[in-house]
Amino acid sequence: MQMHSILLKPTSFTHPLIPAPSNMIPGSISALGFPPPSLKTQLPSYCHARKVLVTRAAVAVEQELKTKVSLIKIGTRGSPLALAQAYETRDKLMATHTELAEDGAIEIVIIKTTGDKILNQPLADIGGKGLFTKEIDEALLEGKIDIAVHSMKDVPTYFPDGMILPCNLPREDVRDAFICLTASSLAELPAGSKVGSASLRRQSQVLYRYPSLKVVNFRGNVQTRLRKLSDGEVQATLLALAGLKRLNMTENVTALLSVDEMLPAIAQGAIGIACRSDDDKMAGYIASLNHEETRLAVACERAFLETLDGSCRTPIAGYAYRDKDGNCTFRGLVASPDGTRVLETSRRGPYAHEDMVSMGKDAGKELLTRAGPSFFDW
Repeated sequence: MQMHSILLKPTSFTHPLIPAPSNMIPGSISALGFPPPSLKTQLPSYCHARKVLVTRAAVAVEQELKTKVSLIKIGTRGSPLALAQAYETRDKLMATHTELAEDGAIEIVIIKTTGDKILNQPLADIGGKGLFTKEIDEALLEGKIDIAVHSMKDVPTYFPDGMILPCNLPREDVRDAFICLTASSLAELPAGSKVGSASLRRQSQVLYRYPSLKVVNFRGNVQTRLRKLSDGEVQATLLALAGLKRLNMTENVTALLSVDEMLPAIAQGAIGIACRSDDDKMAGYIASLNHEETRLAVACERAFLETLDGSCRTPIAGYAYRDKDGNCTFRGLVASPDGTRVLETSRRGPYAHEDMVSMGKDAGKELLTRAGPSFFDW
């Protein structure tokens, strides 16, 4: 059919990929695209030659597409949420840089992390830092990928030598979502109800306000946790609203918890993009996507976390934001896992990097002093 469409086209006999046969007589194709009567006997062999050329051209184009080298390889975890964040990064790069908008210019590379492999234990029991980032960062430093996309709440407060993280995308809603099939809020859950969560931060704050509830370990991606809830393994669960919004799954939300009721995780709702420190080209690409207000808020919160030397074993929460006066307001919290002791503090100052990092560190030092050395013995 392709052959006929070419022959019937009422134009001169040319094609961008297929040259006219060298033995073609000038003017031998009529204005309607048909050969004159004297050339009709040549049509079968001519059609065969054209068909061969079309086939060869198609194969050449296909091979060119297959062998085309990606300009950027994005490393990410393979969960639906992680992929949604990688695709968001890809789309922003394509929209900002025309050379990256071509097919095949950006490749998504899925990497399995320790946190993805071990799903039958609480994160606190696995121990260590970088449970969801270590393998991705290693692939970055080994040159297997060009940039790494992380949920900032998973990123340790230190970076491996040779890696930088100069970019945060605009932050999503930082609140946690309450999801339940039988009650409209945590307060309405009967005593003894099971709330599923793998987060010690959520566990400690739930038990602090509702000591009659029971918090049980609840691992897996968003879809897995919702299925477990539907199957009755727990009566309720808590998930970051940011993730639900990025997955277009907010219809599952029963109620939203204010930051007064549930202070968010450090850097919750923020996406970070890392590259090698000696790769100026990639640094330039991702710096063009940076949202400075988010970057400064994350820097403040991570300074607080670093001062407390927090890990998955420590219930720590913190939130920095620009208030109505344009200043930075920061709230920080540290708690015992059972919720029997919760310490909070706050700071306010200029919305500038040096001031905000100083606020985070100062708030962390205050809580360390108030908590005492035995507070973190668990």
